[in-house]
Amino acid sequence: MTTTQEHDAKIAKLVFASVYPHYLKKIETKGRTVTELHQVIEWLTGFDENSLQQLIDEKVNFQIFFERANLNTNAHLIKGIICGYRIEDIETPLTKQARYLDKLIDELAKGKSMDKIFRK
Repeated sequence: MTTTQEHDAKIAKLVFASVYPHYLKKIETKGRTVTELHQVIEWLTGFDENSLQQLIDEKVNFQIFFERANLNTNAHLIKGIICGYRIEDIETPLTKQARYLDKLIDELAKGKSMDKIFRK
């Protein structure tokens, strides 16, 4: 699936710190914890809690966030539809990575077990 240049640029410019509270609210309203959220983010990106806080404090955008990430080797196993896009068909790497994160957080909020989220 080809996304538009405008769509991809919009994702690249999004500041992670501005989206993080929405992730947190989404999972907490469904009974999940901030610890679980951090585990999911760390699984995908390699960022531990301290690294994540530093990125939030720096107010990095998604482009920098994913440039600094060490994407999990099993990230390609994340499939499905999120935000109207089929993840496995997205051609732009940054947009795909952002949708990976969205999908994992969505699965967490929907009550999936951590083993399933981590593609074990």
